[in-house]
This record gives sequence, C-alpha cells and structure tokens, in this order.
Amino acid sequence: MDTLRDVLAQIREFLEVPLVKLGKEQVTLWAIIQLVVLVALLFYLSGKLRTWIAEEFLTRTRMEMGARQATGSIIRYTVIAIGFIVILQTAGIDLTALNVLAGAVGIGVGFGLQNIVNNFVSGIIILFERPIKVGDRIVVGNVEGDVVYIGGRSTTVVTNDNITIIVPNSKFITENVVNWSHNDRKVRFRIPVSVAYGSDVHEVERLLLEVAAANPDVLEKPAPGVRLMEFGDNGLNFELRAWSTTLIHRRGLLTSNLNYAIYRSFNEHGVEIPSPRRDIHILRDGHGAVPAGGDTDS
Repeated sequence: MDTLRDVLAQIREFLEVPLVKLGKEQVTLWAIIQLVVLVALLFYLSGKLRTWIAEEFLTRTRMEMGARQATGSIIRYTVIAIGFIVILQTAGIDLTALNVLAGAVGIGVGFGLQNIVNNFVSGIIILFERPIKVGDRIVVGNVEGDVVYIGGRSTTVVTNDNITIIVPNSKFITENVVNWSHNDRKVRFRIPVSVAYGSDVHEVERLLLEVAAANPDVLEKPAPGVRLMEFGDNGLNFELRAWSTTLIHRRGLLTSNLNYAIYRSFNEHGVEIPSPRRDIHILRDGHGAVPAGGDTDS
C-alpha cells in the first residue's frame, strides 16, 4: 500500500512540473493533459448535442430539416466557444497572458489560414442567412446535387451518380448558386420540339398537352403550356412547358420520358419531325461543263 502511494506521489510530482509560465501562472504537464482531454470531450459532446437537437428535440416542431440542422450547428459552435473559455480557466491558464499569442496567431491566420477562415465565416453566413439548406437541389460551378450536410468549413453534396463532393463554403458566397428548391420544389421544365412546315399547329399543341397530362410527374396546376417559339430553318420550333415537384433532382429523366412519349405520339398521328436539309443547285453551260463557282449551297 505504501509502495502504491509512493508511486502515485512520484507521478503527481512529475505531472506538476512547470513547463512554461503564462502571466503569473505556471503551466504544468497535468494542465496540458487536462486541457487536451477536456477539449476533445467538448467537441465530442457538442457533436452529440447537435445531433440530438436536429434529429430528436426539434422533430417535435414543424421546423424543416434544413432549419433544424442549421439551429443545431449554431448551438454547437456557441457551446464550443463558451466551453473553450471555461476549459482554459479550469486548466489554470491565465487568459490575459495569451494576448501576445493571440496577436501572433492572428497574423498567421491573416497570411496562411485565410482560406480556412474565409470558408468558416462563409459557413456561419450560410447557417444564418440560409441561401441553401440540407435537402436542397443546387448547382454551383460544375457541381450539381443534393445538399446532405453543411459544416463549418465545407458543404457536402451528393450527385445523381451517388458521388459525394465536398464544396468549400466560400463557393456559395462568392459564386452564382442555382437553388432549385429555395422557395418550394415546384420547377418548370422546358422541352423544345420541332415539327415540319405544313403540320397542323393546333394538332401539335393538342398532342403535346396530352403527353404532358399523361405523365404522372407533371403537375396539373400550374397547367402545362405549349408555345410556338420561332420559324426555324428546318421547321416550326415549339416548346412544351411543364411543372414538376418530384423529378427536380433527375431532370434528365423527366425530359427523356416526355421526349419518348412525344416521339411515339407524333408517329401515331403522322406528325413529321424535320431533319436538316441542304439543297444543292448545279449550273451548267451549253457544253455541259460546270463553270467555276457555279455550285451553291442553300
């Protein structure tokens, strides 16, 4: 028993050996170990708190998923900031002695960590202003997909190919962002359609509206519409306009389904889809020779 007490006393003396002096306080090895353990515990517990708030506590309200995630993240950052100050004081570190160190760190942040700070501040702006939220369908640069997580430094986007892309938060602040579901998930699709000259335009309009009405992913209200956009070089250019809420994350699938149905309907009713044409006129002289520059394209 006495041996165990001697060993514990030696360990205590070793841990209480001063390493550095901050202000009037001596920083010991025990204080550093205590600081590391408490900070790790703070980050772990704050993450659990965020998950509990977003996925359990706020589910009792009518708040949507994106708002719950944003609220949980803001509360977590607040807890981390307050908890870090309390941990420093608990570990016996004099905060007033860290002014010089804070100034040096500030210079380092300004030069070497400016991108990280920029992304972090952008993440805070996103959480407060909420231009995007979890569950939104977005396009930023060459990235298109669903937002599944918004963190302090980056946002996680999953594409239709089930590829996860990590996008720095500053992209959503400095670049143009297309948010397909910012207001609601109702989006209008534009399907270009060409028919040959001489087609019955009213018949074409009727067939296009029938195709749209038969598709279960097209909304009845707002109703689909058809517009004759222009007289093209090879035919009449129409545009089918249809609203949907179910396939905004797979716009290519809805466009393909409508195009299949349009092609089938046109074939059944004898509506011709034009193909590019080129007329070649050959001029000959009296001897059957083709003079220079005599052939023309139109």
